[in-house]
Amino acid sequence: MSWFRRRRGDEAQQSSEPVPVPEVSPEPVAAPVMAAAAGAAAAGAPVAVAAVEPVAVESQAASELEALESTSAVATLERPATETLSDPAPVEAAGVLPVPEGGLAEPATPYLPGDGMGAPMRPVRPGRLIGEVVVDLGFADRAAVEEAVNVARSQRKPTGQVLVEQGVLRQDQLARVVAERFGLDYVDLSTHELDMGAVNLLNAEAIKRYQAVPVGFMEDGALLLAMADPTNILTIDDIAMITNRRVRAAAASAEDVTLLATRLGRMQASIEDIVEDEQEADAADNIAEEADQDAPIIKLVHSIIAQAVQQGASDIHVNPEEGDMRVLFRIDGVLFPAATIRRKMAVGMVSRIKIMADLDISERRVPQDGRLALTVEGRRIDIRVVTLPLVHGEGAVMRILDKGVVVQNLESLGMQAEEEQRFAHAIGRPHGAVLVTGPTGSGKSTTLYAAVNVLNDGARSILTIEDPVESRIVGVKQMQVATKAGVTFETGLRSMLRADPDVIMVGEIRDRETAHIAVEAALTGHLVLSTLHTRDAPSALSRLIDMGIEPFLVSSSVDCVVAQRLVRMLCPHCKRPANLPETVLEEYGLAGIQPYEAVGCSRCGSSGYRGRVGLYEVMTVSEEIRAQILAHASVDEITATAVAQGMRRLHDDGLEKVRAGQTSIAEVERMTTSLV
Repeated sequence: MSWFRRRRGDEAQQSSEPVPVPEVSPEPVAAPVMAAAAGAAAAGAPVAVAAVEPVAVESQAASELEALESTSAVATLERPATETLSDPAPVEAAGVLPVPEGGLAEPATPYLPGDGMGAPMRPVRPGRLIGEVVVDLGFADRAAVEEAVNVARSQRKPTGQVLVEQGVLRQDQLARVVAERFGLDYVDLSTHELDMGAVNLLNAEAIKRYQAVPVGFMEDGALLLAMADPTNILTIDDIAMITNRRVRAAAASAEDVTLLATRLGRMQASIEDIVEDEQEADAADNIAEEADQDAPIIKLVHSIIAQAVQQGASDIHVNPEEGDMRVLFRIDGVLFPAATIRRKMAVGMVSRIKIMADLDISERRVPQDGRLALTVEGRRIDIRVVTLPLVHGEGAVMRILDKGVVVQNLESLGMQAEEEQRFAHAIGRPHGAVLVTGPTGSGKSTTLYAAVNVLNDGARSILTIEDPVESRIVGVKQMQVATKAGVTFETGLRSMLRADPDVIMVGEIRDRETAHIAVEAALTGHLVLSTLHTRDAPSALSRLIDMGIEPFLVSSSVDCVVAQRLVRMLCPHCKRPANLPETVLEEYGLAGIQPYEAVGCSRCGSSGYRGRVGLYEVMTVSEEIRAQILAHASVDEITATAVAQGMRRLHDDGLEKVRAGQTSIAEVERMTTSLV
């Protein structure tokens, strides 16, 4: 007789005995109906409810079944006293989500790997065993499962635990098996989009203690609870009382729950205090002095900021939509969904951000901008905040400026040897202007800081005016733009020229006045470093002329222009050779080269990319180009001359990074296709 039949016989023997379950209060009640009790009801056995603590099944056969097959205690139901499963009406009245007769004939949400959540693949069958589910799902063959059952019987361990210990199942596969056996949803915490509004209903200590984490809300308002042990009715009821919500249990990998609890614990402990703007206050102000740390809105905002910093995000987008509010992180230049905030918490979240940034919370009709500073994991983090009155409500964008990330030298920028030599020669001159161009978030400030670090040898007086000061450099006099106090780029630059500087760094040339002063400074014996927003290096020259600077001043002052972009680097752990036709490789000038493509793994967040590297276009303003500026030559004519003199275009530098295996053709095309 096979082990499946022997075990079914044991269950049939015990099915005639009542299964005692504890009495629990009908309010609050847990959502899932556990399959063990449902199986007993379907077999015709009455389910008694007594006002006692949970006890083990009385029969020896049932006790062995629990030890060998179940990953946890025998499932129980939250039912008022003296009720049985034969009367389904009280179940619905109590708020429990019942299992239909015959099991889940139509899974509500089929398992989708990209979504990270799914329902059972088959209807729940009474008496279905762990081993049978493992074989049905194709996770192991019958022989391996039979061996694990024998070991479990001899060692008196749960079969699921033995299967994991023997390497037959992974932790996530075991969770899938438990969900399938008990007719529950399965949640893959590594891919499922967490609702931070739900997650923050429990603190990290409670998540670790209960081995359960709220991950979202169902359409009926029930709390979706991912559990390592979804049959633990006591945990379900405790969390229902803590959150004051109905709970729907779902199975999740115990390993994933533990990792998430650890990460949430670090996030909640990482933000230590809020530091007021140093232009307006001298001392730090602790978060605990402003408000109750346990307030859900405060915890929500802090955890989102901490999570963004830990994941290396450059921006946090808080976007109100017709229903809930979505939070997105910009990581390596690409937006990724990070959380979904319930609508009733959305207004409070934006208000909290405005309070932290010292903005007017009563004004929601006009855009506002401000800043705040945090200490996260011992690092000072400056955040620029912009609020926008949108159609569906007020949104916010937070730019994260991590002062702990500093580029020390030119070699770390990722320039090719020839471009690096050109740039180093330009910043080594005693006077003239060196401009860095590119869109927002392309790393222009990082390049300027690298140049300042090279020049900061103690023999030069270096002054900077920035908005904001992104990194503090010892030995450099840095000035912060303060519009409310009347300190702008124009006024600050005028004052700096009277402070005996050798090197001046202007964070950005935004208007004609600033451009004119910078050009005059470059012509009067100062080295000026600044940024512009243009698409490529030659366009910077025409941009200055468009701002009102005379061509003869531009040709005399500008010595070098650097255009740059940031492309994502392939994850070294999962990248694979790209199978491309030879004709495509020849088109890109990569004949005989093996390019790589993105795949995605747990280390890179399934994106296939990890980190970024710069693409650079360094144009030295030669005498020929100066003559073209005076002759009002077009950008295309200047570009042709620069390329003939050895300038490498951004697209070509990207292909060099492809040859080196650092990035993919698709990523280079994404960032430079408009420049070809």
